[in-house]
Amino acid sequence: MSTGLTTGPIPGPTEGPTTSSDALSLREMVYHRLRDEILNGRISPRERLTEPKLGKTYDVSRTPVREALSRLLSDGLVERTDFGYAVVVPSLEDLRNLYELRITLELRGIARAIENPEVRHDVALLGTELERWQEMRDTPPEPDPSFVVKDEGFHQVLSRSSGNTQLTDALVTVNQKIRAVRMHDFVETGRITATIDEHIEILELVIARRLPESLTALHKHVGESLEVVMERATHAMTRMALAG
Repeated sequence: MSTGLTTGPIPGPTEGPTTSSDALSLREMVYHRLRDEILNGRISPRERLTEPKLGKTYDVSRTPVREALSRLLSDGLVERTDFGYAVVVPSLEDLRNLYELRITLELRGIARAIENPEVRHDVALLGTELERWQEMRDTPPEPDPSFVVKDEGFHQVLSRSSGNTQLTDALVTVNQKIRAVRMHDFVETGRITATIDEHIEILELVIARRLPESLTALHKHVGESLEVVMERATHAMTRMALAG
């Protein structure tokens, strides 16, 4: 896994004097580029993030960098340190709480359809997602931390298909907070293939309206035993420390 910033200038205005809209656009681009690199694990939690360093990396002044870091601080993605900023890694206690919340949000998408027969999953959306995972089963990707993004995509689609966008938004937020740890859980072939098979099983059950069975399968998938989940997370955090 790459743990360094992607170098290269942020595209700016091609000609003419800099306007307020140009400055705003530049601030937005710095923020979104840095945020993307953090969320996709391209920045190590031990990497120092300072205004001079980031300004040089992105070939911009310190002002848009300062404002981007301020926004990322508000987002909870970075924290202040003695040397500047660093990517936030949740403590084991916070991680446990976030995993409990994740499990609750995941299961609720199916549970609400069981409780209310009028709630129907978007079968077309799920069908497209099923095809994607069937293709991955035929040609499994190599173990890689970035697989966590594909995994999150599955859970986001499954949640969105149940029709409650607020539930999905909350799940996306939780997954972003634990991504830095979870990505280290996908570095073994067995985890990749097992995840693909479980995703396909869950999708097929939901599409067939076998909702109680799909709820059981999803519960097992996201961590029926929280202790098992925490054990994997502890191993993942150990890998992060070694990588750092």
